[in-house]
Amino acid sequence: MPVSGMEMLFVGNLPIGAGLSSSASIEVLTAFAISEMFGLNISKTEIALLSKKVENEFIGVNCGIMDQFAVAMGKKDKAILLDCDTLDYEYLPLYLGEYALVIINSNKPRKLTESKYNERFTECGRILKALKKELPVQHLCDISMEDFLAHRHLINDPVLGKRALHVISENSRVEEAVGALRAGELLKFGQLLYASHESLKELYEVSGKELDTIVDFCKSFGGCIGARMTGAGFGGCVIAVVKKNEMDEFKPRISSYFENNIGYKPEVFVSEIGEGVKELS
Repeated sequence: MPVSGMEMLFVGNLPIGAGLSSSASIEVLTAFAISEMFGLNISKTEIALLSKKVENEFIGVNCGIMDQFAVAMGKKDKAILLDCDTLDYEYLPLYLGEYALVIINSNKPRKLTESKYNERFTECGRILKALKKELPVQHLCDISMEDFLAHRHLINDPVLGKRALHVISENSRVEEAVGALRAGELLKFGQLLYASHESLKELYEVSGKELDTIVDFCKSFGGCIGARMTGAGFGGCVIAVVKKNEMDEFKPRISSYFENNIGYKPEVFVSEIGEGVKELS
């Protein structure tokens, strides 16, 4: 595609290295801007795929498509149900009403190329290879919990067994979350966030003291109905669903609790679900 030289200035307010897809945002924005400036008419889905290719082949992280897809295709007040294999997707209602989406940054940076992200990717590949001996599947997400439990004997390594249980149970939680959002059941959605974090902590083992400290506080705070780590783990951020009218109490209390346990303060951002990449008027 024909492009010429250009000078670009990036301005952002996402904390870098905090698991909030700052790299995906840069990738998608750059591709979108080039497409718009030079009339290349690249679709947003193709932009997401190109950005994933950058991560996989240039940066060296075996990430999936989710972050780039969310940045490219996001819609205000919507969640995206995405099949990362086929890229089939559906927008789901996510109206928070009296609640707000809160991001708590542990301020413990992590870099995916230095973390155990690629190790987990390899472990999942080994699990799939073992289960394929008796199950006609292409991906772990094709396997139901019932089928997994019936074929668990194929996985001899107890660590791999834990990893498999996380991935397959997490897929079930996503399906439950879809039902909860369609029905407007935010309390159930929040409980699924807590259950997801517990699985990420105990089975997938990608959490850490900082993230667990934040989630532990959230569980103790009556105005918070759900929380889980976000991103690849080993640091970064927690997302939480908190009552708007209790935010003035939530912020100082979680800050104090975290500082007492970890030794420094976190950052707390009140957010909302906005649009994906677009040209500003």
